[in-house]
Amino acid sequence: QVQLVESGGGLVQAGGSLRLSCAASGRTFSRYLMGWFRQAPGKEREFVAAISWDGGSTYSVDSVKGRFIISRDNAKNMVYLQMSSLKPEDTAVYYCAANDRGTYSNPRRYDYWGQGTQVTVSS
Repeated sequence: QVQLVESGGGLVQAGGSLRLSCAASGRTFSRYLMGWFRQAPGKEREFVAAISWDGGSTYSVDSVKGRFIISRDNAKNMVYLQMSSLKPEDTAVYYCAANDRGTYSNPRRYDYWGQGTQVTVSS
């Protein structure tokens, strides 16, 4: 069982930066692939980025490549999403999720989800 709590969302101007954090409970955190998803009003939940259990592999959607960086600290049970050069189209609720299947972009393959944190980018 893993419980996830996101933080770090907020209102930022276009071109600005935010760092999202996801705190995980449970001693088995390091066995899970961790992902970030986002959902804008009226849209489906969208994959943003994921990181393997050891941090050795990362994956991200093309629209955030070069702007967002995912990282993790297994000693602290934390996952981060550093977001830079933010655009109004990045506005969404951002969710942290975990799965032990090794898959990364399909939200249906994730077992645990946080409650989400709102990111709003003004133009």
